[in-house]
Amino acid sequence: MSTRTPGEDLPVRRIDRILAFMSLGLLALSVVCFFAIMIGSATGMEQADFGTGIWPVVGATVYIAPILAFAMLMTVLIMTFVRRAKANKGR
Repeated sequence: MSTRTPGEDLPVRRIDRILAFMSLGLLALSVVCFFAIMIGSATGMEQADFGTGIWPVVGATVYIAPILAFAMLMTVLIMTFVRRAKANKGR
């Protein structure tokens, strides 16, 4: 195993940052929507219809956003592995 100097690390690309922060944002949005459903259910919204207004979008966000966030994180991870493999191959 060889030692690496700190200057040899590959720089973080803009697309990597964008995908990582979008993934984090989607996870945070999913958690907020989950708590909104919980609070709405607990505060007497049983009489209100969760099938109207913004509630269907909030409910779908809870299911779809974590899947998209995971896919974005896997994309960043795969892109990083491929980029590092190409950089190590060229040395």
